[in-house]
Amino acid sequence: MDEAIEQTPRGLALRVNMGLRNGLHARPAARLAREAQRYAADILLISESGEVDAKSMLDILSLAPNMDAELLLLAKGTDAREALQGLARIFTDMQE
Repeated sequence: MDEAIEQTPRGLALRVNMGLRNGLHARPAARLAREAQRYAADILLISESGEVDAKSMLDILSLAPNMDAELLLLAKGTDAREALQGLARIFTDMQE
């Protein structure tokens, strides 16, 4: 997974496929926000419809991505890499 994390001018970035059969509803959005809140890094979740604070469940829900959407996680801060790894695990767990 580390090789998938890229350095960009805005911080570290990781592309993830949502792959949720029921789409991104309240429960997975809350799980993502809780995980993001564990880190000091600023974390954005970016989709075709915009970018939001990954620490806010309501912001995540406002993206309303398709069930098979590709999303970009963007993190900036001292623990940005750890944040992206933690959030990637959440996405992986939700798909199984």
